[in-house]
Amino acid sequence: MQALIEVILPVFLVMGAGWLAVRTRFLSEAAIDGLMRFAQGIAVPLLLCAGVAKLDLGGVLSTGLFLSFYLGAFAAFVIGGLAARLVFHRPGPDCVAIGFACLFSNTLLLGLPITERAYGADALQANYALIALHSPLMYAFGITAMELVKGHGTGLATGQLLRQIAAGLVKNPLIIGISAGFMLNLSGTSLPGPLWAAIEMIGRAGLPAALFGLGGVLVRYRPEGDLRIVAMISALSLLLHPAITFLLGTHGFALSISDLRSATVTGAMAPGINAYLFAHMYGVSKRVAATSVLVGTALSIVSIWFWLQILP
Repeated sequence: MQALIEVILPVFLVMGAGWLAVRTRFLSEAAIDGLMRFAQGIAVPLLLCAGVAKLDLGGVLSTGLFLSFYLGAFAAFVIGGLAARLVFHRPGPDCVAIGFACLFSNTLLLGLPITERAYGADALQANYALIALHSPLMYAFGITAMELVKGHGTGLATGQLLRQIAAGLVKNPLIIGISAGFMLNLSGTSLPGPLWAAIEMIGRAGLPAALFGLGGVLVRYRPEGDLRIVAMISALSLLLHPAITFLLGTHGFALSISDLRSATVTGAMAPGINAYLFAHMYGVSKRVAATSVLVGTALSIVSIWFWLQILP
């Protein structure tokens, strides 16, 4: 219970403040959109840039860490997509969007602050390593799967598909921030002290601003769509993914305690807002994706507490 109060509750109180500010019309939806553009387009990319630039790459780029987390994520995608097709009889594009909602954990807006509050800022090294691959890998996979399912051999040519994927990735501010961090890290470039200080100041504003903005964005969503599918997505995201990650991390790859904590907590996050954005991009299962973000985020208050009790 102490973990729930001291670690989890402050994060969700910040989100609740954003929700309340929009719900009472103290802030407009346009103001929240501006805040989210600042957070996701400027502050969080700078936070990731600084974090990746200072990573000890030899110490955090662990095959076991990545396999533990991403095998759990892709297992959730496969099970969710197959269940959507075989159990709920949804068309192919819907199945990909539903699988993507199971796949795409909120590693950034929830995973980072929860891990930091639970284990301290020094515990975020593995989080940064996972996040560095998360968006590019998941979006590349999701877009490829959707185009293949939609086309059934008659969609975009291979070259066009690859260009579409690449264009979407290189324009993403988070990818730009991560790439800049890797360039600084690998080149050994040292930026002037005042510039580093400015980057870190803006970066520190990113997570609270993004959490507040996420709460405001959730006002737009309503519990709609097939709630049985939403329940399945929540179970796969909040329970199956972290369970696979935890078991692989402890029995398969013998991760360090720090890596095990980061991978499991990150895997236990609710579907991220990108699950809805992906569904919206293709115009399929939008209500299910939006409701999954809303319901999963609410349920994660309890599920995160559970995983914090399990972890060493």
